[in-house]
Amino acid sequence: MTKKIFLSIITICSLSVVAAIIIVTAILYVASAELAASEVRTDAKLIASAVEQSGGSYLETDGIADDVRVTWIGSDGQVLFDSEEEAAELENHADRKEILEAMKTGEGSSSRYSTTIMHKTANHAVRLSDGSVIRVLGVHTSLTAQLLKVLTPMLLTLAVLVLFSALAASKVSRNIVKPINGIDLAHPSNIKGYEELAPLLDKLRSQNIKVTRQMDEIQSRRERFALMTESMTEGLIIADPKLNVLTCNSGARRLLGAGSFTEGQSIYALNNSDVFRRCLINALGGRRSECILRTGDGQREVIASPANSIDMVCGLVVFIMDVTEKQELETMRREFTSNVSHELKTPLTTIYGTADILANGMVKQEDVAQFGGNIRSEAERLINLINDIVALSKLDEDSAPRENESVELYALAEEVLDRLKLSADEKGVTASVSGERVSLMGSRTILGEVMYNLCDNAIKYNVSGGKLEVKISHIPQRAIITVSDTGMGIPKEHIGRIFERFYRVDKSRSRKIKGTGLGLSIVKHGVMYHNGTVRVDSEAGRGTVFAVELPIEKKQ
Repeated sequence: MTKKIFLSIITICSLSVVAAIIIVTAILYVASAELAASEVRTDAKLIASAVEQSGGSYLETDGIADDVRVTWIGSDGQVLFDSEEEAAELENHADRKEILEAMKTGEGSSSRYSTTIMHKTANHAVRLSDGSVIRVLGVHTSLTAQLLKVLTPMLLTLAVLVLFSALAASKVSRNIVKPINGIDLAHPSNIKGYEELAPLLDKLRSQNIKVTRQMDEIQSRRERFALMTESMTEGLIIADPKLNVLTCNSGARRLLGAGSFTEGQSIYALNNSDVFRRCLINALGGRRSECILRTGDGQREVIASPANSIDMVCGLVVFIMDVTEKQELETMRREFTSNVSHELKTPLTTIYGTADILANGMVKQEDVAQFGGNIRSEAERLINLINDIVALSKLDEDSAPRENESVELYALAEEVLDRLKLSADEKGVTASVSGERVSLMGSRTILGEVMYNLCDNAIKYNVSGGKLEVKISHIPQRAIITVSDTGMGIPKEHIGRIFERFYRVDKSRSRKIKGTGLGLSIVKHGVMYHNGTVRVDSEAGRGTVFAVELPIEKKQ
């Protein structure tokens, strides 16, 4: 802006000086021309009067001034005398404008421009009494000549004025622009002496208010968005087409196992695995892409979706979920299906084989009872397996009847041991119950299943002549059921998995022991049903202790 003002002032000043010089020269030229014409007219009259009185002899004297040219033309146009040229050598002047006018009216004037001398001539003719004409020609400087004459001083004057104008323009332009440059755009105020800027400043103030309001709203939205994304357990990443991260919540950094990370970095700084790269590249191609990413502490499902504009991908939205438990559950489901199929197939195969032998009459009459017993035993095993699966499914789906009755644990333990007395006697295991009379609110049926399975396992996996002890105790607001045995024990590396369905510590040995492999799973889910916990303390060859803690609720 300063430069434009400076150039404008210089240009205006220069053009003004040039125009002034031209105008003044033109005025002087007009005045000079009028003066020359007046002098020529006066001289012509005086010379004509002298010729009338003295005749042609007057023209031969030296009374004619040197700066005028006198020509005497006869009535026929022939030159009779010329003060500068030989009369005989001059052409007929009858067609000259001033001569024609003098012949008609007595006087005539004209002016002509000479390109050779760049001067203009003023002519005036006066008719004499004998019909001849005296013409006087005076020369005065033309406008072009005058301009050329003053060109040098004009250029010097112009240079001086341009220099002065440049200095003045520089100072003036700075003074004009300085207050404008000093406007505080955040808090514009009226500038003294610049009333024209008042509408602009008012507009700036209103725009500032509007922008401030919009920025506050944007900031508020950003804070709400950050609050929502930071509260998510899932990961969310938004990246531009160059895969530079625009926003990334802490969940994404945690799930991808990234350390320090700042927005604006490449998304590959979060994870640089081939699976992750392929997923993002496929999304950049314009289609939704999914993959399972394995990290140090689990498995992550990555869903990358392109943010499409009219005809291009303008960014990516990446959603990350922890699917470790889901994948583990899926693995457990497949293992459960496989184990159930195997466990069902074994008794069914036995039943089918035995029944086939009986049907074909290949069994002696005295052995029929033994084969029938085998069928009944395998059928009982099959029924127990199905009952356990149904009970476990109900606990899994939380569809078991919600019973809320007072259960006295000591009496329930006595009842369970009484049901298992025959099994204990066959194994040679001494079973006993001790402790306190503790009651709690819950499901008697499910608690009975929990105790039954713990005690049943304590008998099955005990040694001949071993012991099984059930102890009932309590602490403030907690009932404790402790089941301990002197059996074969559980190796430390297997304790974390014994509550899995169909999990066997020693498969070869466990096959010899009757059971469905679901007992401890039922224990785990039965305890969870009552919002309790179960702990295991065991070593191989030194027996096992199960401790179940259950909350005691007041009877409604």
